[in-house]
Amino acid sequence: MGTTITFDTHAFVKQLKSAGFNDNQAEVQAQTINQALSDFQSNRLNELATKADLLTVKAELQTEITSTKAEIAASRSETIKWVAGMLVVQAGVVAALVKLL
Repeated sequence: MGTTITFDTHAFVKQLKSAGFNDNQAEVQAQTINQALSDFQSNRLNELATKADLLTVKAELQTEITSTKAEIAASRSETIKWVAGMLVVQAGVVAALVKLL
């Protein structure tokens, strides 16, 4: 990945010195922030999702959605068959009870 974080330590030190920091304080602040940004860049940027990563996940989700829709349709069909079968059985039971009474 070509993303980098840049930090102008010289400009930062100049700003701190103009705000009243002494040379040592300004340098330590700049070094600390620069190190934190460097650590972040080396440890965190590889965890960010790229456009390619998002497209891959999108394709996987679309496949899963299609599969799930097919499963739902199959389950719906099976449920309709089961209910229809139960209605036939129920009609038979009712007819048998009517004959007995």
